[in-house]
Amino acid sequence: MSIELHPVINGAESLFIPGNKIGVVLCHGFNGTPQSMQYIGEQLSKCGYTVSIPRLNGHGTHYLDMEKSSYETWITDLQRAYRGLKKECEKVFIVGQSMGGALTLQVAANNPDVDGIFLINAAVTDVSYKEFRGIMEPRFVEEGSPDIKKPAVFEITYDKVPVKAIHQLLDLMDDTKMNVSKVTCPTIIFKSAADHVVPPANSEFIFQHVSTSKKKMIVLGNSYHVASMDYDAPYIVDSIDHQIKNLATSQIVKSAVAGLA
Repeated sequence: MSIELHPVINGAESLFIPGNKIGVVLCHGFNGTPQSMQYIGEQLSKCGYTVSIPRLNGHGTHYLDMEKSSYETWITDLQRAYRGLKKECEKVFIVGQSMGGALTLQVAANNPDVDGIFLINAAVTDVSYKEFRGIMEPRFVEEGSPDIKKPAVFEITYDKVPVKAIHQLLDLMDDTKMNVSKVTCPTIIFKSAADHVVPPANSEFIFQHVSTSKKKMIVLGNSYHVASMDYDAPYIVDSIDHQIKNLATSQIVKSAVAGLA
């Protein structure tokens, strides 16, 4: 893990909310922070779940820290959060958005004990950064406003990102694409109909290649890429809660479980 030389931006800190014996880890995307997943995490905690939202290395501090990060470190960050909840909870699910979806697939591919994953506009095959493959200049790339349909929503991001970090994102996607078929746990995929960052074809690729019959595609009709902060966020929460209650069959929650979906 690279050493971060800058303080964490106020509001971008990792978040942990204790709850029952069902844990949910939420993973933000490239150039995002736990703040982008905070609403969903807090709402899931109100459903009783134990919630962990780790901050990925190099995110939420300064873009110079991001320049030194690697995708292997990001996988390790999510893996550590997952294992931490696994020690405390009987069941653990992972929710990943955008690049966080790719990281979620990586952890699920390498941990068959993951109880289920929820992917929100996950990136594995084609994203808006593809033009930077093999390009080393400029050193930093200016970022536009986050892709959110709902007006006046503020997401904590850098105003520029390092080309080296973009290369790490693209390498992660290439690696994840080869590992999607290793995912065997229940998989719920949320796909925004209008995503200007990650084309819907990414979600369709994942749906076709995960090795589980317990999979479902849910189309979000009123959100752009950062759906966790958009109009469909309450619907995402309700859907995750419903699916977890159907999937979590441990003795601790059996009175609240209706059976497998």
